[in-house]
Amino acid sequence: MANFTHFNQDGEAIMVDVSQKDITMRIAIAEGSIKVNQEVFRSIKEQTNKKGDVLAVARIAGIMAAKKTSDMIPLCHPLFITKVTIDFELDEDNYMIKEIKAVCLVKTTGKTGVAMEALTGVQIALLTIYDMCKAIDKSMEISDIRLLHKEGGKSGVYDYEK
Repeated sequence: MANFTHFNQDGEAIMVDVSQKDITMRIAIAEGSIKVNQEVFRSIKEQTNKKGDVLAVARIAGIMAAKKTSDMIPLCHPLFITKVTIDFELDEDNYMIKEIKAVCLVKTTGKTGVAMEALTGVQIALLTIYDMCKAIDKSMEISDIRLLHKEGGKSGVYDYEK
């Protein structure tokens, strides 16, 4: 077990000690998408969903989730997050199946990164869209969740390459 960072020599789960790491600016950007039918897409775009403004609620849910990531993921460090944004792109190109992309940016200055926070923010934003629209269509598909960019710390910059 000596090669695993989240286990001690006895095989017990531990939180990684980051006390000796340098404090640096940490940034992460993640994205994901949800495929919806035309009726769902129209209700979101025109803000006619009976539950309210779907994207506004999903944005707040994603921000809240990013801030609470350490409460949901075991061994994840609680962080002082300095910025979270959730943005949406509505793709109208496909005639039958529409797609909404969510992009989450998270920043902090600290000893550990914010990739998990960005990924969590995206997923919860997309799940919120599903939750608010499931009465219209339960066949929505959440997919393509990935880390697009991260910077800070000793591992440096990472950019997703398609």
